[in-house]
Amino acid sequence: MPSVGELLVSSLHEHSVDVVFGIPGTHNLGIYAHLERYGLRHVTPRHEQGAGYAADGYARVSGRPGVVITTSGPGVLNAAAAAGQAYSDSVPLLVISPGMPSEHHRGDGLLHETRDQSAALAAVCSASYRVTRPVDLPVLVASLFAGFASGRPRPVHLEIPYDLLDADVDPVPLPPPLPVALPVPDEEAVAAAARTLTAARRPVVVAGGGARAAAAELCRIAEALDAPVVTTANGKGVLAESHPLSLGAALHVPRVQELLEAADVVLAVGTELSETDTWNGPLRLSGRVVRVDVEAGQMHRNAVAAHPLTGDAAQVLSGLMKHLRSVPSLPRVPGRSGDTPIAPAVRSAVRAYGRRWRDVVGALRNALPADAVLANDSAMACYFGAIAGFPVERPGRFLYPTGFGTLGYALPAAIGAAVARPGRPVAALSGDGGLQFTVNELATAVELGAPLPIVVVSNGGYGMIRQEMTERGQPAVGVDLTTPDFAALCRAYGGHGSHVTSPDELHDAVARALTVPGPTVVVVPEPPALSEPPSA
Repeated sequence: MPSVGELLVSSLHEHSVDVVFGIPGTHNLGIYAHLERYGLRHVTPRHEQGAGYAADGYARVSGRPGVVITTSGPGVLNAAAAAGQAYSDSVPLLVISPGMPSEHHRGDGLLHETRDQSAALAAVCSASYRVTRPVDLPVLVASLFAGFASGRPRPVHLEIPYDLLDADVDPVPLPPPLPVALPVPDEEAVAAAARTLTAARRPVVVAGGGARAAAAELCRIAEALDAPVVTTANGKGVLAESHPLSLGAALHVPRVQELLEAADVVLAVGTELSETDTWNGPLRLSGRVVRVDVEAGQMHRNAVAAHPLTGDAAQVLSGLMKHLRSVPSLPRVPGRSGDTPIAPAVRSAVRAYGRRWRDVVGALRNALPADAVLANDSAMACYFGAIAGFPVERPGRFLYPTGFGTLGYALPAAIGAAVARPGRPVAALSGDGGLQFTVNELATAVELGAPLPIVVVSNGGYGMIRQEMTERGQPAVGVDLTTPDFAALCRAYGGHGSHVTSPDELHDAVARALTVPGPTVVVVPEPPALSEPPSA
């Protein structure tokens, strides 16, 4: 007779889960007992927060849900920050933990007892489910994976009382993965939106993370409209950034916002158009908005849609393209954005943005192969420098913790990316303050054995917060940090490390790091501040 723990693992296997990230503990051994039997690879980060970020990076690069297994109480609460980041960025994450026993009475003083563990995770995930009847478990797992594929993917917590994990149950048939039917907008609604796009003289396309699986369709639409394309950080690479119509991930650049606000039609695909994308509040759009999103409730948030099209981005864009092909005046209409002098000025502004970090980011870009994945932290070199200044050609090559804005994301997310795509070059970019949140994951990277350059731009603490304190005229408190010799620390873990002082040295160090197994920390000093603001 199988146990409930085996029923869980076999259900995960049925849904093609082959990798889990987690840390074993007293209460979850009933799950771990069956991982090898069902061929599930286990990656052991050094902290549950790192496990969550690694699963997040795995999901973003593989396109499949990341799975985290923790123990109860402090273990699953340690993963809560990663779940919050996944919620903010619409990443499919399944967090599995044991819970207090079935007949538990709050206040019994049991090991890892939490006042209301499921409620705590429900507050940061899209939902938290506690399984009390073993027969419900396979059906619930099937439902969760269908949910990841059928709408806006977000993290879910699954809790099983730990006294059930080793309990025997009667064999039950495992339901196969559920077929998923994505919403399809009304055909006339699509046709009406296409007519608006056809009549536009200054169209602009905005692509977010929800367009990652619709790169080919979005490219065809942009070319048919001759419309410039700007992406969010999470949509970076949806249109190859070498494409003549690409403005890159520059939704936060003021001149790009001016372009959008002057557009007579904006096609927004899979994006929240949120403050964390624009950095200064909602865009003041004067034109009509054609909005494509899998979530109907998103349609009028931050910008009212004249044409709300709810559905899978690839399907909706294909429908729009069918109608656009019937218009003889396309693909070029005199006066469209690509023919006006504003495009060169906008391109120049995007290139100028973040020039303080241009040499560092450029050296990193030139040292990495075109198909490399770069995992970023919430650091100035990343959000001022790499978001707009590190070009990528395809989605899933640039990982960044938008919205929730967690620190410590880059290193474990890079580990998850390396697990997702063995053999693909992966690198991490971080600040010295953020790296210390998860620097212990260097041990995990050593065990993984894959080449992993980790570039640390060092400014002796929390540089952005230090700057904000100075701008407010207040003392700089708590922002100047004692940092270790990161290069030596990586060597102590069994990896490699060096210090560099110039872009050329950085380029060579990263190139070398790609040829040796395990992590290599490369520490580079932060470039000096410029006299003008980074957006000039």
